[in-house]
Amino acid sequence: MPYRVRENLFIGNISDAAEILQNGSTEITHILSVLSSATISFFSEWRSGLVIPSKEIKKVYVGGSDTGDIGSGSEDASGGKGSKSSLSPEKLLYSLEYAGKDLKMVRMAVPLRDMESEDLLDYLDVCFDFIDQSRKDGFVLVHCFAGVSRSAAIIMAYLMRTEHLSQEDALESLRQSCEFVCPNDGFLDQLKMFEEMGFKVDHASPIYKRFRLKVLETRGESYNRGEKIDSSKFGADPGLPSEDSSEVEVPSKVGNNGTPAYRCKKCRRVVALQDNVVDHIPGEGETSFGWYKRKSGNPYIKSDEFECSSIFVEPLQWMTAVEEGALEGKLSCVHCEARLGYFNWSGIQCSCGSWITPAFQLHKSRVDISTV
Repeated sequence: MPYRVRENLFIGNISDAAEILQNGSTEITHILSVLSSATISFFSEWRSGLVIPSKEIKKVYVGGSDTGDIGSGSEDASGGKGSKSSLSPEKLLYSLEYAGKDLKMVRMAVPLRDMESEDLLDYLDVCFDFIDQSRKDGFVLVHCFAGVSRSAAIIMAYLMRTEHLSQEDALESLRQSCEFVCPNDGFLDQLKMFEEMGFKVDHASPIYKRFRLKVLETRGESYNRGEKIDSSKFGADPGLPSEDSSEVEVPSKVGNNGTPAYRCKKCRRVVALQDNVVDHIPGEGETSFGWYKRKSGNPYIKSDEFECSSIFVEPLQWMTAVEEGALEGKLSCVHCEARLGYFNWSGIQCSCGSWITPAFQLHKSRVDISTV
């Protein structure tokens, strides 16, 4: 039996959804299925002999492509910024269909596994939109397989956004309706990031950039075997022309509103923008290392600030050495081949003492910073 969370909003499991789809409901008019497979045949695989009629409305992929009769499907996981998402462009974002008895139910299916490493954040916006519209039109059931982790994480995020609840308060509030909900630790960590980003998925936020790198790091375990990396998840090359220009470098892309642009010191090619930089918390300088330089004066007096000698960026599409699948290596300018820095999936220690993992490092001595 589904549990009522808020007005027109319910949480349940696959059994609840199957019952409603098979026999209809006097209340539920919309279903959000969060299962490992988006196809309606998942119900038949779960319970032999169960056949649920359905009629596809559309399927939308992360890159913006869609199939179906209704809607343009032009939106992607990040509202048109799919390249900034950690999801692959060809991955199914969601499917929409009429389903169940007399095809009266509207069902949106989101393919999401109950794994700590799964990217929950980039599915939230489409889920929010569906829940909002469904509550206006009728009653919506959000369900996963057991009704414990995935559906709970989606509803927690929805409560956080609509009621500005902290992650902890959202979980406590949901447990007042359904006491056994328990999202996995990976989802809870992402919901904490969602809170820190101001109850939105901000792809420009340092918090999201670190999350995206963590996703790449997880995938990087297979890269150790020398497999070629899917560079579609890398940041765009800022030195290439934009879609509406044939110039090699596009001034309008560089230094907008005084934003720093980083150029190869030798050939002046743009290699990174400030948007590509992944900030880190400064360490404690040389005290973070296992060796110490002899200094004049009192060795126990240390500076309050330690300026980093490098910047760390997200992996960018000009980094061919990274794409080729090496665990570590040099980063060279794609235009003049001057050495700019180093990368290591296992991490690099910054001069300030902080350990950055994974690390894509550009030495400040090898680049110039310019603004417009």
